[in-house]
Amino acid sequence: MIEPSAEAAKPPLMWTPEPHHPYKIKDFMRWLTEHRGVDAGDYTELWKWSVAELEAFWAAVWDYFEIRSATPYQQVLSGEGMPGARWFTGSSLNYVDHVLRNVRPGTPAIIALDENGTAAELDWAQLRAQVGSVAATLRDLGVRRGDRVVGYLPNTPHAVSAFLAAASIGAVWSVCGQDYAPNAAADRFVQLEPAILVAADGYRFNGVVHDRRDAVQELRKALPTLRATLIVDHVGFPWPGDDTTVTWADAAGRAEEPQCEPLPFDHPLWIVFSSGTTGLPKGIVHGHGGVLLEHLKTVALQFDLGPEDRLSWYTTTNWMMWNLVVSGLLTGATVCTFDGSPLYPTPGFLWELAARHRITHFGTSPQYLLACAKMGVEPAEYDLSALRVIGSTGSPLPGSAYPWVRDHVGAHIQLSSVSGGTDIVSGFAGGAPIVPVRAGEISAPHLGVALAAFDDDGRPVLDQAGELVVTRPMPSMPVSFWNDPDGSRYHDAYFSTYPGVWRHGDSITFSSYGSIVVHGRSDSTLNRNGVRLGSADIHEVVEKLPEIAEALVIGAEEPDGGYWMPLFVKPADGVELVESLREKIRHTIRTQLSPRHVPDDVIVVPGIPHTRTGKKLELPVKRLLQGMPAERVVDPSAVDAPELIRFYADLGSSHREESR
Repeated sequence: MIEPSAEAAKPPLMWTPEPHHPYKIKDFMRWLTEHRGVDAGDYTELWKWSVAELEAFWAAVWDYFEIRSATPYQQVLSGEGMPGARWFTGSSLNYVDHVLRNVRPGTPAIIALDENGTAAELDWAQLRAQVGSVAATLRDLGVRRGDRVVGYLPNTPHAVSAFLAAASIGAVWSVCGQDYAPNAAADRFVQLEPAILVAADGYRFNGVVHDRRDAVQELRKALPTLRATLIVDHVGFPWPGDDTTVTWADAAGRAEEPQCEPLPFDHPLWIVFSSGTTGLPKGIVHGHGGVLLEHLKTVALQFDLGPEDRLSWYTTTNWMMWNLVVSGLLTGATVCTFDGSPLYPTPGFLWELAARHRITHFGTSPQYLLACAKMGVEPAEYDLSALRVIGSTGSPLPGSAYPWVRDHVGAHIQLSSVSGGTDIVSGFAGGAPIVPVRAGEISAPHLGVALAAFDDDGRPVLDQAGELVVTRPMPSMPVSFWNDPDGSRYHDAYFSTYPGVWRHGDSITFSSYGSIVVHGRSDSTLNRNGVRLGSADIHEVVEKLPEIAEALVIGAEEPDGGYWMPLFVKPADGVELVESLREKIRHTIRTQLSPRHVPDDVIVVPGIPHTRTGKKLELPVKRLLQGMPAERVVDPSAVDAPELIRFYADLGSSHREESR
């Protein structure tokens, strides 16, 4: 690991910490001095210690946050090699126990918001009662430790309570938003052989109430292992019940005290899905203990979230940010769910809600901040005096967004750009309350994350672009991939490029003074508004159309912070790509996958380039669209139709010219 210095030129400051504010990381540093004899003078020194003394750091996190374990751990870290490292062996705990220990009667645990402006509060006592009741219902339905409970749900308190109830008894949770078509949800869930489905009648988006009862029925038919379905009456559509359905009102209305079963540290908590470029989505398994420690560190020390705070982050249940927001409950904070569009009924509506509900931590995406700037939204017109932190993640945050937040939202607000991933369900780098914010940069690597940028030869580099790598284990690295008994898929996903080192697939610059700039994906995974999408899903539904011979979708980060996701199609012989066919393609993608999968443009092309073995050249085409010289992108001799390389290079040049 190369240690950062302060030699390089620094971009202008956008925010500086308040010197006398009681940031929680300051208390942690005082605790380290008193209880561990560690005297870190600033964040950089603290980070260096946290990765050099990895076991001491995570043991300190365990003690500082008073982790409850029914059995003591025997060793903090055993088998440090990656993959294969094991954390806190011998311990037995439960993530949910650490949420429910924060019960504060009369104080809201969750505030349910929607685009109609309505708000419903679930206080801590009600949350506790609901979790206990739903857990008892699951037990009555035969759910036991290790069984899978899946949700087809919008971002509402029902999803949070169902997850906590399942996890409290040792069942494994997975969830998919209802904007996903039932076959797309089934592609994920059928792999898990779930026992229980929790599903809502519908959701709201952009002023429309979407009836998903038929979709739920179709999904149920695709999941032959289901024992029962819990039906959530969210938007008021009547549900024709049967002997395998239980209403949410009945499931959650019992008087049952939650019983959190102690589980091994690595016992699966949830399965989240990544979308690769081929095949079915990969199920990533995270454990109770790893998530608990990583998320306590992240939300409390990096986000500065505590019992008096309110966290709102625009997300869907598909995105790992939903999981991280739920973990705000670990600190005793109030978390907000939101069902609807971020731009409806007005582009500034989320800011209005933040003012109305005294939100202290407001999370969003770079695309939303850029859209507000372009549309002339003035968040400062609302009373945002309670707001302390704006979080931004999902894609790189361009430098232009920083002065806009300062000038149009509030100079007192820390803009915390975060880079992480579904893979670790957390962040690699982001803000820190005691580190200044500079335009266009992520402030610092997260504590306990041995972050570096590697060149092609596996050497750490500073002040130049390289591969984002992590050189030492993190507790929230996956326990495994689902249905990967020998671990080969897991190994190949992260450790095949640099043996023993996690390669994440992002291109970053680690500066000499400790900041990070993320340039985008170094592979070809689609990443739209922070939600990763599988290109294979889109190719499959489009190529089923008789008018289309072949398709290729690309997601390309642009210099101004935008994201261009064109779909290239080669029509079948004799077919012309008229506007009606373009609309048919969009409609097919929207209904069979989700609105997020719909491309920005549908472009007719003479062909799709492949390797000689027939694999679509997704990443090379992306690089050509971004302007990388063709000779640096691909060897023409390795392409089945080399003449197409120039075509896509010219296409990218034309798009960039039009965008200026």
